[in-house]
Amino acid sequence: MVGTESVLVIGLEQCGQGFDVRLGERLILRQRPDAPAFRIARGQPDITMVRGNFAIADAPQDAVLLCHAGMVENGRVLLAEHSEGPPLLEVTADARGGLRLRTLDAAHDRIWVSLVAVPGERVWGGGEQMSYLDLSGRVFPMWTSEPGVGRDKTTALTQTMDREGMAGGDYWTTNYPQPTFLTQGRLACHLESSAYSELDFTAPEAHRIHVWQGDVRLQFFAADSLVALVGALSTHFGRQPQLPDWAIGGAIIGLKEGEASFARLEAIIAAGAALSALWCEDWVGVRQTSFGRRLFWDWRWSAARYPGLPERIAGLAARGIRFMGYVNPYLAVDGSQFVEAAEGGHLALQPDRDEPYLVDFGEFDCGVVDFTRPETRAWFAERIIGKEMLDFGLSGWMADFGEYLPVDLRLADGSDPMLMHNQWPVLWAEVNARAIESRGQTGEALFFMRAGFSGVQAHCPLLWAGDQCVDFSRHDGIGTVITAALSAGLLGNAYSHSDVGGYTSLHGNVRTAELIMRWSELGAFSPVMRTHEGNRPDDNLQIDSTPEILAHFAAMTRVHAALAPYVRALCAEAAATGLPVQRPLFLHYPDDAACGALQDQYLYGADLLVAPVIEAGQAARLVHLPGDAPWHHVWSGQDYPPGTHSIAAPLGSPPVFYRPGSAHAALFAALPLAVGGAA
Repeated sequence: MVGTESVLVIGLEQCGQGFDVRLGERLILRQRPDAPAFRIARGQPDITMVRGNFAIADAPQDAVLLCHAGMVENGRVLLAEHSEGPPLLEVTADARGGLRLRTLDAAHDRIWVSLVAVPGERVWGGGEQMSYLDLSGRVFPMWTSEPGVGRDKTTALTQTMDREGMAGGDYWTTNYPQPTFLTQGRLACHLESSAYSELDFTAPEAHRIHVWQGDVRLQFFAADSLVALVGALSTHFGRQPQLPDWAIGGAIIGLKEGEASFARLEAIIAAGAALSALWCEDWVGVRQTSFGRRLFWDWRWSAARYPGLPERIAGLAARGIRFMGYVNPYLAVDGSQFVEAAEGGHLALQPDRDEPYLVDFGEFDCGVVDFTRPETRAWFAERIIGKEMLDFGLSGWMADFGEYLPVDLRLADGSDPMLMHNQWPVLWAEVNARAIESRGQTGEALFFMRAGFSGVQAHCPLLWAGDQCVDFSRHDGIGTVITAALSAGLLGNAYSHSDVGGYTSLHGNVRTAELIMRWSELGAFSPVMRTHEGNRPDDNLQIDSTPEILAHFAAMTRVHAALAPYVRALCAEAAATGLPVQRPLFLHYPDDAACGALQDQYLYGADLLVAPVIEAGQAARLVHLPGDAPWHHVWSGQDYPPGTHSIAAPLGSPPVFYRPGSAHAALFAALPLAVGGAA
C-alpha cells in the first residue's frame, strides 16, 4: 500500500497587513511588512560557456523588497514596495495546488520568494545531485551542464581543470538539475520554469527560490507519507515504461575497439559472464583528440570500423545478445548528415546571419539540431534514429549530451535560448522516445541519458549518472552514482545506473583493479549493469585486463542476472506506484533519524539493503540496518539486529542484506551460488 496523496486546496488568508499561504492546514508562506517573502529585480546576466561548462553571473538592478501587501481578494493579492507605491507583483492561488507569481512591470525579470521551513528538517531533490542527498544548508543552482571533473574546489585535479576551460565543476554542477524539492514534513514544491533558478536551503527558517523569470508558478504537493509523496511526483512528471527483460537479465558490455570488440566479447563470455548486450559506441567511427578517443559524430554505421556489422548483429541476436550504439543531438561539420541538416533547415542559426551556429566540442565543431522546429524533431526521429539505428538492428543506445545549448544562438520558433537551455534535454528525450514508438518498440528498445530537466521522466526510460572520474574521490568518484540514483529517484526517475569503472581519466588519474572490481559489485545491484572503457581506454584497466578482474566481473554479472526476477517485480512496482528501484532508507524508515542523510547505502526495493564499498583499501564498512526486525546477511547467512554494524566486505562480497520474511528470500539466499559458492 503506497498511501494516498492528500487532495489539498491552496489558499491565501489575510493576516493584518500581510497574508499567509496555506496548503490545506499547512503554512507554506508568510508575508509580513517587517518580514517580506518576496523581492524582485531587473537582471543583467553574463553567461560564458566553454564546452558545456558555464560561468553564470548576474548584476541585478532596481531590486525591490516588497513589504506592502494589498487586500486578498478571490485568491489574489498585489504587492508593492510601500503603501504609496504602485503594485509590482501579483500573487494568485489556484485550485490545483499552485501559486502564480507575476511581475507587473516587464522590466522586472527576477523573483525571489521565501517559503516557510521547519528548522532542522531535511530537504531532498534538486534533480540528479551527485555530492549531497540532503540539500539542507546549501544553495543549488538549476542549470544543466557538464558536471565538471573533480567537482571539489580544494583538490588539485579540480583546480587544474578549472584553469583548462572552467571544467572543474562544483558540488552542485550536474547534467540533470530539476527545481523540485521535498521535505521531511511530506511536502513538495516544484518551480514550473525552465529559466535559470536557485534553490537556497541555507536559512533554517526558510526555503528560498530565486528565478530569472518574471512570470512563474509554484506547484505544491502533500501526502500522508514520503512513499506517497514520491508516487505523486512520479504521477505528475510521467511514468517510464518498464525496463525490457533483456536489459536486466545480464550485463551490457561496452567495447569500442572496432572489429576486435567481438573477439574480446567471446573471451568475456568464455570466462562465465552473464551478458545481455554488446554496446559499441564507436559503431559510427572514431576521432582521436587530446581528451582521448572520441566518436565521429555522423550517426550511421562505419563500415570501415565495423565491417559486416549487420551479419554480426544477426549472429548475436540468435544467441540472445543485443547490439547497442550511440547518438547525440549534434552533427560534426565534416560529416554528411551536417550537410543534409543544413540544407533541410534543421540547424540552429547564428544570431546575426542565416548560417549554422557551431559549437566547439573539443578540437571539432558541430551544428546544433534545432528541436524547436517540429519538422526537425520528426526528421531526426525518423531519418537518423529510425532508419540509421532501429531499422539497422540496434536495440538501444546512449542518447548523450543535451546540456550544451548556447544562450546566444537563434532558434527556429523564436524561443529565448536562456529559457530553452534547461528544456533541451527534455526535447532530446522526446525525440528518442518518438523514434522508438514509431517502430512499436516502446518498452523493448532502450536508450539511456545523462542530461535531464523537469518532464524528462515522461520520455527517458533510463538514466545514467554521467562521466565520473575513475577513482574513489568524494565528489566525482564511485560514491556519487549512489547519490545520483537516490536523488533522481525521488523525483520520478525509477531507473538509474552508471559506467562500471567510471569514465574520466585525465592528468594521470587511472583505474585501479580495486576500483573496477568495487564498481562491478555496485553495478550488480543496479537495475542495469553496463561497462564503459572510458575516455582513455588504452591507459586504463578494463574488465578483461587480467584473469583476476575478469573472474570477479563475471561472478558479479551472474549475481546481477540471478536478481532479474526481483528486479522485474520492482519494475512492475515502479510502473504501478512510481517508486524507484533504488531508494534512500528514509523512504521506508522515516522515523529512523540515522536514515535521513545516508547516501552511501540504499534499499534495492523494500526487501534488499545494499551498502557498496566506495572507499579505497577497505575490507569492511559500517552499515546501518533500519527497522525493528533482523536483517539477513547474504554472504555469511548471519542475522544482524537493527542498528549500525561493521561488516566484513572482501572483494566479491559487498555488504548486502535482505528481510528474512521477503517473498524473494529464497532468491536472495541463493546469490552465493551465483558467485560460485558461499563466502
